Amino acid sequence: MTKYVIKRILLMFLTLFVIMTMCFVLIKLLPLPAIKQMGRDVNLVMAKREQMGYNRPIMVQYYLFLKSIFTQWDWGVGEQMYTGLPVWQTLIQKLPYTVLVNLYSILISIPIGLALGIFAALKKNKWQDHLISTMVVVFISVPSYVYAFVVQYLLCFKLGWFPLTLESLDNARLFSWRMFVSMMPAILSLGFGVVAGLARYTRAELSEVLTGDYMLLARTKGLTRAQAVSRHALRNAMVVILPMIIGEFIGILGGSLIIENIFMIPGIGSLYISSINVRDYNFFMALTVFYTFIGLASGIIIDISYGFIDPRIRMGSKK
Repeated sequence: MTKYVIKRILLMFLTLFVIMTMCFVLIKLLPLPAIKQMGRDVNLVMAKREQMGYNRPIMVQYYLFLKSIFTQWDWGVGEQMYTGLPVWQTLIQKLPYTVLVNLYSILISIPIGLALGIFAALKKNKWQDHLISTMVVVFISVPSYVYAFVVQYLLCFKLGWFPLTLESLDNARLFSWRMFVSMMPAILSLGFGVVAGLARYTRAELSEVLTGDYMLLARTKGLTRAQAVSRHALRNAMVVILPMIIGEFIGILGGSLIIENIFMIPGIGSLYISSINVRDYNFFMALTVFYTFIGLASGIIIDISYGFIDPRIRMGSKK
């Protein structure tokens, strides 16, 4: 198990390095955008460009870029957005918004998704199961930004239950009821997909477990159906379901790119989209590495979690 974990971590960093190298080389082949005229910040950006070797060959620039990261953790400064401000500092300031809206969405979606999946499995092939399965297919098939427009139109514009955009920190604290209410449209838009995915996996796994021979044995021992399901079926089904839930929690740092833009949430998702639109290469590189690292790390943690949830599973074993 230890060898497997070490091997996966080394492969993760190798993959991260390859992706980072490809992104750096490709963006350097694009024309270098002019700096926005922002007074003395222009001189700061020009000095930073000189320090990073912008007038030198690409591989020299990449060496200086890596050296700056590993020795000073310096990802550069903003050139088109937040001109002159450190990229990493700006990212850290915006990260709580992304984490919070995704965390709320997951905490609300997980119990609903589990409940629907369990109910559908217990009512297999009945009208309740067909209704939930149809809803799941619809929710999975439609992109989250479509739900965002529907929620924004119905709940925010027509009914007026929620504000159209996020409250500013001037009007409400980050961890407050008022901020939570203003985040609710984005939370609902993100939650539809999580609920549908979790309900589908729970229903599929629990349906298979309920048909096992040991479930019949448990019933013949005198256990009621509810006792057999809670003590045996759910525990076995959770071997597959729990890693999915763990992956959702790890992935909250990844955020939602389009949803944040629609509801004007000042998180790293909207920052990433803006960096692409205005061609701010420093922000683009930092956020690309960040998103890639989160995706690779979540994959490793999900794989490892199987071994801890079920001791019979040993990753990397030849037998």
